[in-house]
Amino acid sequence: AVVSTRSTGSSGINAEYGGAGSDKVKGRKIVEGHYRACLYAGVKIAGSNAEVMPSQWEYQVGPCEGISMGDHLWVSRWILCRLAEEFNVVISFDPKPIPGDWNGAGCHTNISTEAMRQDGGYDKIIEAIKLMEKKPLEHIMEYDPTGGDDNRRRLTGQHETASIDEFSYGVAHRGASIRIPRQVDNDKKGYFEDRRPSSNADPYSVTNRIVMTICLGE
Repeated sequence: AVVSTRSTGSSGINAEYGGAGSDKVKGRKIVEGHYRACLYAGVKIAGSNAEVMPSQWEYQVGPCEGISMGDHLWVSRWILCRLAEEFNVVISFDPKPIPGDWNGAGCHTNISTEAMRQDGGYDKIIEAIKLMEKKPLEHIMEYDPTGGDDNRRRLTGQHETASIDEFSYGVAHRGASIRIPRQVDNDKKGYFEDRRPSSNADPYSVTNRIVMTICLGE
């Protein structure tokens, strides 16, 4: 399985999201320095963008094959925290850093197998999602380091999340547990996105649980 992750995942439309200007965006020097440091270190970083809350950023790592996802994401986190020291800034990976009417932060995880990427792979995508639908609790328990307690603050059914107590999937649906990208629906092959893992998730645990469910049938 090929996996890529978004280290902090919140999405929405406001002045901060993808914004520019010092009155809207804070911390760009750290984010761009982190991107360059990851490239230098050989981390498979793939993008970054400003997020919904002021000072909230997202970066993407991958695609990676199998459990190597954990290697790249953990090293990228260490680089980020170390670089932030130079700016006297503390990095938070908390999935709900600010309570109330703000988006949380996730580790949205993109998943595909070779069969999913081939012609006719859409059926394989649906098969995998149906397998995950049978094991919602097993996944939630592995998707944050507290067995689901951290994610319960974030997965409320609001702020572009699905409820932690429900499982859903849909095309281009940011409020679902699993999102199938619009282009994948058009091409009938590609990948799907599990939006449930929290921003502080252990990527080894997340990748292991996904592979166990969709590849090993466990």
